[in-house]
Amino acid sequence: MRRLVAIVALLMLLASANPGRAVDPRYPDWPCSQAKVPEISLAAVWAGPPLGDASDTWKDDAAVSALVTKLAARRTPLDEAEKSVKEFLGSASDKALAGKRLFAGLFDTLNAQRSQLMNGLERVTRKQREAVDRIRSDSIALQELQGAAQPDQQKIDELSNQLLWETRILEDRKRVVKFVCEVPTTIDQRLFALARAIQQEIE
Repeated sequence: MRRLVAIVALLMLLASANPGRAVDPRYPDWPCSQAKVPEISLAAVWAGPPLGDASDTWKDDAAVSALVTKLAARRTPLDEAEKSVKEFLGSASDKALAGKRLFAGLFDTLNAQRSQLMNGLERVTRKQREAVDRIRSDSIALQELQGAAQPDQQKIDELSNQLLWETRILEDRKRVVKFVCEVPTTIDQRLFALARAIQQEIE
């Protein structure tokens, strides 16, 4: 049974031997199958009028700042967010200025969200590599204990439990990373949709 524990742990290790294998060698810690795009390009999502100083002044507008916070939150359904855009710009005294400030705020906020999330994913990748190294080392140590002339059963049991716990954490992280890898694309789509809604209102 204990030899089986070691074999299972080693098989899990082999399955996770290359966590976060980079799609792009420029970003060796990037774990996702999607290519890493560090920032959303302004030209890719905005075809409206030049933003001018809106990029610097949107935070000074309390109404815009509050709405940006609401619209940028993924818990706000996209259809509800688009409706809020229309209502807000429909009542604005200077629709074009309000629209540019609103987009500038969303662009800054969602880009910051993406960056924070991507940095977190890369930190997890580095932790995964460290975890793989620990599992490899502990698996070898366990085999040595099991093969000793006079096995120390207590140490074997302790290390077996530790190894199973480490591999469980490793597998749990892999599942979380797979899910989180989808979020940057979701953020991109949200910004594009809201930019389009703003442009339609101010054209």
